[in-house]
Amino acid sequence: MLMKLRLIIWMLMSCMLLSACSSEAPKQQTPQQESTSITVFAQQDSGQNLQTSAFSAYLENTYGVHFNWETIPYEGAKEKRQISLASGSYADTYILTAYIDQFSKAEVLRYGKQGIFLPLNDLIDKYAPHIKAAFKQNAELRELNTAPDGNIYGLVSYSECFHCSYPNKMWLNKVWLDKLHLKMPKTMDEFKKVLEAFKTEDPNGNGIADEIPLSGSTESFGVHLIPFLMNGFIYDDDRNYLALSGGKVDTVANKQAWKEGLAYIKSLYEEGLIDPGAFTQNSEAYKRLGDNEGDVILGAGAAMHPDIFASDATGSNRSRNYAPVPPLKGPHASYTVHDEGGINPGAKFVITNKATREAQIALIRMVDYMYTPEGQLHGESGDEGVGWRKPLPGELALNKAAVPMKAGIPSTPSKPNNSGWVGTAHFYMPKSYRDTWVQDTDMYAPNGYERRLQAATELYAGKEPKELFPAWAIWVSEADAQRASVLETNLKNYIDQNTLEFITGSQSLDTDWNSYVSGLSEMGLSDYLSIMQQGYDDYLNNRTK
Repeated sequence: MLMKLRLIIWMLMSCMLLSACSSEAPKQQTPQQESTSITVFAQQDSGQNLQTSAFSAYLENTYGVHFNWETIPYEGAKEKRQISLASGSYADTYILTAYIDQFSKAEVLRYGKQGIFLPLNDLIDKYAPHIKAAFKQNAELRELNTAPDGNIYGLVSYSECFHCSYPNKMWLNKVWLDKLHLKMPKTMDEFKKVLEAFKTEDPNGNGIADEIPLSGSTESFGVHLIPFLMNGFIYDDDRNYLALSGGKVDTVANKQAWKEGLAYIKSLYEEGLIDPGAFTQNSEAYKRLGDNEGDVILGAGAAMHPDIFASDATGSNRSRNYAPVPPLKGPHASYTVHDEGGINPGAKFVITNKATREAQIALIRMVDYMYTPEGQLHGESGDEGVGWRKPLPGELALNKAAVPMKAGIPSTPSKPNNSGWVGTAHFYMPKSYRDTWVQDTDMYAPNGYERRLQAATELYAGKEPKELFPAWAIWVSEADAQRASVLETNLKNYIDQNTLEFITGSQSLDTDWNSYVSGLSEMGLSDYLSIMQQGYDDYLNNRTK
């Protein structure tokens, strides 16, 4: 009876939050009804199969559609997505996983103006009451999705995730730290000394020099190790290398402090304290280090959360042995990367001009379902009893004042779960939804992980610069969108390539630095900064209206 009462209370609260809420899931189509074919471009990791997912089958049966999946692996996702559009033979819809890759704001505006991405305004108005209600209730959400011309060409992945908003964390093997009688480092120099000890003092005790002091990978969920280290010298946003000073937009990548940061990271690399694979490997290869069969070999890892590289594939529960390293004090700073709310600007979902009217209506209705608490839970976690369960008496939500809604059921290698869409279904997860997840009061318990990440993130909160360039909120003008997109891509690639070459020794900081700085200017840095400045000024003006 208590559980039924809690469920009723939660449903009533949800309906108050979204006035258009229906307590019933959409009714399934009859088997005789002809289905609408929809081609979907999406990413999936090695443990997913969107084609056979239970949630895919639910959507097909409920909305009378048939999915033709064009799936790609996480590795190289951005390039594969760009190639798919450039080919001209693109999908009816893109349903992406935002923390892997999605369309940038510039791309959304460009493809929208070209007529490749359809405006969703009328579809939302006629067929998506929950999206419409969420936009009315949440002005920030509406602004994130609305281009300067008033059109909604795509939808962001909206997740008010505290731990995601400080993505670039560092995790240190606390077992090794204790064994070597070392303290948690507070400065860049102390961190280097810990890595040196990990490399030379055999902390795993096997008598073999097989320890890897520090690693990372190439995806976008906090796994780049350079930002954590660079932020002891100058703010590295792990995005476009932009910063604000007195309201003026500038790059950090040509400053003396950036050069000093590169020299520090280069010193770690030269001494063998950084895994060379950190700059080239994907997350699967990274996991193989943390989940190494036999002895533990990884000392420290860059990641939003430690399960990314120590995923318990061996059943050893190694993840719990990695403790968060607070932002390190360097010669000029002690910053950390901050993204407002953990929300990536751009679009994870678009409908293209290849989609029939029937497909457009079906797609927006499916997404509208995932804008309800029930639909978001169903899409992300799959079927009850497979991906999630109802709370048990006495269990508490992440926010202890909230009514608990669901408890996750962990997936294991021996019991894989292909029921839900996981990140593919991350459409609308406001704080009121995330707060209802059941979390054990013991943050190291299997169902206490989110609470552990909240505690870790408290070490980082407030350590960002007082002035931040709000990349998540900036729209550049239609006239500048194409130019900005090209400049942004070229400059970022140039900075990334040269950063790696300076660290690995392919270029010399002594003899090649000035040439690198000149190259930034020659590539149009000043034009890019002017466009971003105008976008920032427009953002400020719109906020004061």
